[in-house]
Amino acid sequence: MLNLKILDTEVQNFVQEHLNHNLAELSLKGSPFEGIKTTELMNQIQGKLKCKKKLPKWFKTMQILYPNKLNIEQSSSELTANYKSKLIKGESLVDITGGFGVDSYYFSKKIKRIIHCEIDAGLSKIASHNFKNLKATNIETIAKDGILFLSDSTHIFDWIYIDPSRRDKAKNKRFFIEDCHPNVAQHLDLYFKRSNNILIKLSPMLDIKAALRALPNTKEIHVVAIKNEVKELLFVLEKGFSKEVSIEAINLNTVQPNFKFKFSEENKALINYRNPFKYLYEPNLAILKSGAFKTVALRFEIEKLAPHTHLYSSSKRIENFPGKTYYINEILPLKKGKIRKRLKGIKGNLKTRNYPQTVLQIKKEFNTIDGGNQYIFFTSSKTEKQVLLCSKLNPTGI
Repeated sequence: MLNLKILDTEVQNFVQEHLNHNLAELSLKGSPFEGIKTTELMNQIQGKLKCKKKLPKWFKTMQILYPNKLNIEQSSSELTANYKSKLIKGESLVDITGGFGVDSYYFSKKIKRIIHCEIDAGLSKIASHNFKNLKATNIETIAKDGILFLSDSTHIFDWIYIDPSRRDKAKNKRFFIEDCHPNVAQHLDLYFKRSNNILIKLSPMLDIKAALRALPNTKEIHVVAIKNEVKELLFVLEKGFSKEVSIEAINLNTVQPNFKFKFSEENKALINYRNPFKYLYEPNLAILKSGAFKTVALRFEIEKLAPHTHLYSSSKRIENFPGKTYYINEILPLKKGKIRKRLKGIKGNLKTRNYPQTVLQIKKEFNTIDGGNQYIFFTSSKTEKQVLLCSKLNPTGI
């Protein structure tokens, strides 16, 4: 049961004042407040700490209630929630897997009426309290299974949003569609009975083409990363849509441009495979996850090193590339004696691309030292395995 005594001013001040304390030691001292358990107090401190970077608006707002850390971990970040809100428009949206309510909050800035369904009654109350505190007055919270809500409803919504739980009963992570709750593919008929537009958030571990087979009527896929870490796959479905899907790779919190393409482009793309020139390009992870391996080479007029080596090169510098750019200082053929001698005592950041050994194995074999400004790629070009000694370039030059 939700303990509203946590909202008392002295308790809120205690939480704020002890954010930087050792929680294990603090827990041993027990709760100084009558009617508040130590676990409840620690949960609020821990929850607020988890929101500091991920959900700064929640962190900065007083009188916010925090659920257990797992609910916060499963929430969207403010950055990704804000991005999702730009994909929708209309009068009404139902979030059938509401959770902590971050996505619903950002949808409420674009949609007039939001319904937040959450099967966990305690979490529903927490979200309801927080929405009021955040002045999101157009969100209605309903403590009910979202699937049952849709089954009982007669309303046609402009959008349905689904972020299925990716944990099993033992709290282990799951990412296959059929292992998540709800199984979004199983209820498509119901969704399309209540809306023409569906937005689904899925695991970044999921195979995109496999997901497409399970989710007909997909119109768009958005591969969303934050600072080169893929966080979400977003599937936009439209009732009756049967044309080709467009895919967009986004790297938030960077100056890198978004990259949009279709699989037909990728399949038809004819590109050259060449040994590296002066400049080396490493696409961001959103592009690599999207599968635009040949299309990115075609668009930026750069050469791919080999069919299965997702590194690219050019003789002239390409500006505004959506990824990392390096200057190649030296190219070494894979002659282990010479490489061992050349790398002796050098500090470098080791990377492998389409190479049979792992970074750890290479470190052990060649005694490399981590650090410094040099980047060492063990990779395979069109004709041979190579080692590339590179300097990373900033957005405006070397």
